[in-house]
Amino acid sequence: MSGHVPQSKEERQRQRALDEARKAGIVAPETDEEGKPINPHIPQFMASAPWYLNEDKPTLKHQKNWKGSEKASKQWYARGSELKGFQATKYRKGACTNCGSMTHKAKDCMERPRAKGAKYSNKNIAADEKAQDVHVEGFDAKRDRWNGFDEREWAKNAEKFEAVAALREEMRKKEALEKALGGEGAGAGAAAAAPDAPGGPDEGNEDLEADEAKQGGKIRNLRIREDTAKYLLNLDVNSAYYDPKSRSMREDPNPNKPAHEKTFHGDNFVRGTGAEGFTSLNLYSVTSAEAGKNVHMLAMPSQAELSFKAVQERKKMLQQASSKSVLDKYGNAAGELPADLKAVAQTERYAEYDARGRVVRGHDTKVTSRYEEDVLVGNHTSVWGSWYDMSSGTWGYACCHGTTKGSYCTGEDGKLAAAKNRAMMASNMERDEQKKVNQTEASADRAKDANAALSKDVWGSDALKKDLDADKLKEAIAAIKKSKKEKSKVEDQDDRKRGYNSMQGDAVDMSEEQMEAWRLQRSRAADPLEAMKRQRER
Repeated sequence: MSGHVPQSKEERQRQRALDEARKAGIVAPETDEEGKPINPHIPQFMASAPWYLNEDKPTLKHQKNWKGSEKASKQWYARGSELKGFQATKYRKGACTNCGSMTHKAKDCMERPRAKGAKYSNKNIAADEKAQDVHVEGFDAKRDRWNGFDEREWAKNAEKFEAVAALREEMRKKEALEKALGGEGAGAGAAAAAPDAPGGPDEGNEDLEADEAKQGGKIRNLRIREDTAKYLLNLDVNSAYYDPKSRSMREDPNPNKPAHEKTFHGDNFVRGTGAEGFTSLNLYSVTSAEAGKNVHMLAMPSQAELSFKAVQERKKMLQQASSKSVLDKYGNAAGELPADLKAVAQTERYAEYDARGRVVRGHDTKVTSRYEEDVLVGNHTSVWGSWYDMSSGTWGYACCHGTTKGSYCTGEDGKLAAAKNRAMMASNMERDEQKKVNQTEASADRAKDANAALSKDVWGSDALKKDLDADKLKEAIAAIKKSKKEKSKVEDQDDRKRGYNSMQGDAVDMSEEQMEAWRLQRSRAADPLEAMKRQRER
């Protein structure tokens, strides 16, 4: 099916007949520019190329995604040392007279003008710059703000920042130590040098770093761990947009949430706070003009400002009068309590205390509970729970050291009896401990005696050497040496000529002399003189 659209009636009829013949298989199908046949069943509107492509021959190139077939280039502009090319050692003709580079002239040189240029000094010749032509294709690649980002540069900056921070911290500690040693002595200097001590050099580092950053004109856009990230305030994907690079969220993520329940109203809310007065004045001017007053902020700005201040003062006075009337009628719960209610009522007044219980900030208010306090039962002179027995871990009365609640007070006699009971309990516990220690020592002695008895039956022990027969021992040693030689001969010969059971020994009862001979003739790999002994025996 041709890509050319016939214009006349005869051409259209001829083209239609030709297409029908191709579909029927009478005529061979058309081929494209690559020589591939074109399916004749493809509709005319798909096979026909657009007019602006000026395609007179049959083709299907316009139906292919020829833009997407090309891969997006990951190449980016060279940076740092990658920009430097060949670096000559002598001046070359046609190079920059200032630095000696061949890629630019003196008027385009970005280096500091030298007192004696490279053309005349023939020293410090600059390297040639690389001329790089980067083609970033694709809609997303052109708008990718992270395109060309190199994490190695970030790592270098991070290491540099950490080194500077460590050096600054060391200098701060050194200055604090010198100041303390010069003013208050060595003890104060040691206290100031401690990083965890209150008032030490580490205290207020964040404020100092913030001041230094402000003086340098750079303030880091960071947040503390206690703050909730902006993108976690509303997990709806259709909520306010969050920019991860600048960490900004201009719109309010929760616009339907009450204002007193929100901690973040959007970055635009913070930006608009500076023009709040102007916005209020403009709103007052518009509403006043609609009400019929002759107030215009642009035509008469001074009059509008004075009128707006007068309205604000009148509004404040009305609010104060309204609140005063409500307090006079219903009373103030946050104010001073009446004298008859101070003794029994509770309060939410704020107070801070030091380690000794003294009031540091606020007012000390004695708060009583709903339970009865300081109520003495029976003839006791102290309340239950005023004394604690450390030995038994029980509570009691401080007047008689009794540990039974509701019992009769025995006074000083009860204290003496309780002390005797504690002493008796301690002595009984000591006796039990000593009894356990004695039993442990006795069991250890019995185990030692049993081990000593068993050692006499151990083969090859020193206790049996005096009971062995010397002649039998020599015969056993000679037999072991002979068996070792026969075994070495069997191992050296070919495995195909070795007997079936030549490596298998006979299971016989061993005598004490044979066990002692085996112990003496066994190989000891850890002995450094074992190899010399074997050579001497051979």
